[in-house]
Amino acid sequence: MPYVTTLKIFRRVYELGNMSAAARDQRVSPAVASSRMAELENHLGVRLFNRTTRSLAPTEHGRLFYEGSGKILDAIEEAEAAIADHAKSPRGSIYVAAPLGIGRRFIAPAVPDFKDSYPNTDVRLRMSDRKIDLTAEGLDIMFFLGTPADSTHRVRTIAECPRILCAAPSYIAAHGMPQNGADLIADKHACLLLRYPGATEFQWSLQTAGHTKSYPVTGPFESDDGDVLTEWALAGHGIINKPLFEVASHLADGTLIEVATETPPTPVFLGCLYPHKKHQDPKIRLFIDHMVARCKDVLAKA
Repeated sequence: MPYVTTLKIFRRVYELGNMSAAARDQRVSPAVASSRMAELENHLGVRLFNRTTRSLAPTEHGRLFYEGSGKILDAIEEAEAAIADHAKSPRGSIYVAAPLGIGRRFIAPAVPDFKDSYPNTDVRLRMSDRKIDLTAEGLDIMFFLGTPADSTHRVRTIAECPRILCAAPSYIAAHGMPQNGADLIADKHACLLLRYPGATEFQWSLQTAGHTKSYPVTGPFESDDGDVLTEWALAGHGIINKPLFEVASHLADGTLIEVATETPPTPVFLGCLYPHKKHQDPKIRLFIDHMVARCKDVLAKA
């Protein structure tokens, strides 16, 4: 189905704004992607993108065709999904995003089992702690740890996850044991922060007597990779605010110790978002069910 493939490439070029990135995403060479876009423009008789040496920007015709092509592909996908559901053989690619920690611990290890069960599916997993736009990036499912801000998508809550403040014994020996959030501020403790465009950890929400309070913590180290923060904490460089399941083994062996126990962090939710239109797609339903079971199993053993 060359034209359908061309439409898919066009939409990824539009969404990613880069021919090479779109080609990698669609598993074709940049030359093939560029040739398909030229053929599409010749077929339509209009320019879809304004090209510079560094970027691609959609024209007005490109924006109109993006909207229309989405309806075409959605209709094809729905028809294929209905056949797959009837035949009990889901097929097609599933585009999934997850935070690094969640992806490494829960999602990635369970992908091969899903593929074994449903060999006609392909899973495209992207892991990042940055803020991700489900629609703009053409994703089917996005796992999250926190509170989803976008209510226009369907939400599947998996579990409520307690969080904990902790640090290495060497840090506590050097800087003292904070008892609460006020100590974190007053004693200028080094708090290790997860920061990236759109990050929310510029303040830590801690539970005080009867209510939640935000504390504007600071520290000399920050990263957009949560596992890097854990490594820094283990090396004695500061305090981390982490879901309990991520640091349970370190607490058990004493390489990390809970701090500020009078004001524990507010819990976060583990769950996933997916577009309403994907609800009837059997491969999406099966993938989510598979991952929910996997997540709950891992959390129960943490």
